[in-house]
Amino acid sequence: MDEIDPAARPKRRTFTAAEKHAHLDAYDALAKGSEKRGAYLRREGLYSSHLAEWRKQRDRAGTTPPAGRVKRTAEQVELDRLRRRNARLEAELERTKLALEITGKAHALLELISESADTEPRSTK
Repeated sequence: MDEIDPAARPKRRTFTAAEKHAHLDAYDALAKGSEKRGAYLRREGLYSSHLAEWRKQRDRAGTTPPAGRVKRTAEQVELDRLRRRNARLEAELERTKLALEITGKAHALLELISESADTEPRSTK
Protein backbone atom coordinates (compact mmCIF):
# COMPACT_ATOMS: atom_id res chain seq x y z
CA MET A 1 0.00 0.00 0.00
CA ASP A 2 1.45 3.37 -1.02
CA GLU A 3 1.48 6.07 1.59
CA ILE A 4 0.88 9.65 0.58
CA ASP A 5 3.17 12.21 2.12
CA PRO A 6 0.85 14.71 3.87
CA ALA A 7 3.51 17.41 3.63
CA ALA A 8 3.69 17.11 -0.16
CA ARG A 9 2.04 20.03 -1.88
CA PRO A 10 0.44 19.85 -5.28
CA LYS A 11 2.30 21.57 -8.08
CA ARG A 12 0.92 24.95 -9.03
CA ARG A 13 -0.63 25.03 -12.47
CA THR A 14 0.93 27.25 -15.06
CA PHE A 15 -0.65 28.50 -18.24
CA THR A 16 0.99 29.43 -21.50
CA ALA A 17 0.10 32.70 -23.18
CA ALA A 18 -1.97 30.79 -25.75
CA GLU A 19 -3.94 29.02 -23.01
CA LYS A 20 -4.57 32.30 -21.23
CA HIS A 21 -5.86 33.90 -24.43
CA ALA A 22 -8.05 30.87 -25.14
CA HIS A 23 -9.60 31.04 -21.66
CA LEU A 24 -10.16 34.79 -21.99
CA ASP A 25 -11.80 34.38 -25.40
CA ALA A 26 -14.02 31.52 -24.23
CA TYR A 27 -15.07 33.42 -21.09
CA ASP A 28 -15.72 36.67 -22.95
CA ALA A 29 -17.83 34.81 -25.54
CA LEU A 30 -20.33 33.90 -22.81
CA ALA A 31 -23.12 36.37 -22.03
CA LYS A 32 -22.25 38.90 -19.33
CA GLY A 33 -23.94 38.12 -16.03
CA SER A 34 -24.99 34.64 -17.12
CA GLU A 35 -24.57 31.60 -14.91
CA LYS A 36 -22.56 30.01 -17.70
CA ARG A 37 -19.60 32.22 -16.84
CA GLY A 38 -19.49 30.89 -13.27
CA ALA A 39 -19.93 27.34 -14.55
CA TYR A 40 -17.03 27.84 -16.97
CA LEU A 41 -14.75 29.04 -14.18
CA ARG A 42 -15.69 26.09 -11.95
CA ARG A 43 -15.28 23.57 -14.75
CA GLU A 44 -11.84 24.91 -15.68
CA GLY A 45 -10.77 25.38 -12.05
CA LEU A 46 -10.15 29.09 -12.52
CA TYR A 47 -10.87 32.18 -10.46
CA SER A 48 -12.09 35.49 -11.77
CA SER A 49 -8.87 37.01 -10.41
CA HIS A 50 -6.95 34.83 -12.87
CA LEU A 51 -8.86 36.34 -15.76
CA ALA A 52 -8.45 39.88 -14.42
CA GLU A 53 -4.68 39.42 -14.13
CA TRP A 54 -4.47 37.84 -17.58
CA ARG A 55 -6.40 40.76 -19.08
CA LYS A 56 -3.92 43.18 -17.50
CA GLN A 57 -1.05 41.16 -18.93
CA ARG A 58 -2.67 41.12 -22.35
CA ASP A 59 -3.30 44.87 -22.27
CA ARG A 60 0.28 45.58 -21.15
CA ALA A 61 1.79 43.32 -23.82
CA GLY A 62 2.23 46.19 -26.29
CA THR A 63 3.62 48.63 -23.77
CA THR A 64 7.04 48.79 -22.22
CA PRO A 65 7.38 47.18 -18.82
CA PRO A 66 7.29 49.52 -15.84
CA ALA A 67 10.68 50.83 -14.91
CA GLY A 68 12.26 49.39 -11.81
CA ARG A 69 14.11 51.31 -9.18
CA VAL A 70 16.68 53.69 -10.57
CA LYS A 71 20.16 52.72 -9.51
CA ARG A 72 21.75 55.43 -7.45
CA THR A 73 25.16 56.74 -8.35
CA ALA A 74 28.13 56.38 -6.02
CA GLU A 75 27.90 60.11 -5.26
CA GLN A 76 24.25 59.76 -4.21
CA VAL A 77 25.06 56.81 -1.97
CA GLU A 78 27.95 58.73 -0.38
CA LEU A 79 25.81 61.84 0.04
CA ASP A 80 23.07 59.85 1.81
CA ARG A 81 25.66 58.20 4.07
CA LEU A 82 27.17 61.57 4.98
CA ARG A 83 23.76 63.09 5.66
CA ARG A 84 22.88 60.22 8.02
CA ARG A 85 26.26 60.59 9.75
CA ASN A 86 25.80 64.35 10.04
CA ALA A 87 22.34 63.92 11.60
CA ARG A 88 23.70 61.34 14.06
CA LEU A 89 26.62 63.59 15.05
CA GLU A 90 24.36 66.64 15.47
CA ALA A 91 22.08 64.64 17.78
CA GLU A 92 25.11 63.47 19.76
CA LEU A 93 26.36 67.08 20.01
CA GLU A 94 22.98 68.23 21.36
CA ARG A 95 23.03 65.47 23.99
CA THR A 96 26.58 66.42 24.99
CA LYS A 97 25.66 70.12 25.27
CA LEU A 98 22.66 69.26 27.43
CA ALA A 99 24.74 67.00 29.67
CA LEU A 100 27.40 69.74 30.03
CA GLU A 101 24.74 72.31 30.90
CA ILE A 102 23.26 70.00 33.55
CA THR A 103 26.72 69.30 34.96
CA GLY A 104 27.43 73.06 35.18
CA LYS A 105 24.16 73.70 37.02
CA ALA A 106 24.83 70.81 39.40
CA HIS A 107 28.32 72.20 40.09
CA ALA A 108 26.90 75.68 40.80
CA LEU A 109 24.29 74.19 43.14
CA LEU A 110 26.91 72.20 45.03
CA GLU A 111 29.10 75.32 45.39
CA LEU A 112 26.14 77.26 46.75
CA ILE A 113 25.36 74.52 49.25
CA SER A 114 29.02 74.31 50.25
CA GLU A 115 29.28 78.08 50.79
CA SER A 116 26.10 78.21 52.85
CA ALA A 117 27.29 75.30 54.98
CA ASP A 118 30.55 77.09 55.74
CA THR A 119 28.90 80.37 56.79
CA GLU A 120 26.19 78.95 59.06
CA PRO A 121 27.18 78.86 62.70
CA ARG A 122 27.33 75.45 64.19
CA SER A 123 25.48 74.87 67.34
CA THR A 124 27.60 73.62 70.21
CA LYS A 125 26.19 71.93 73.24
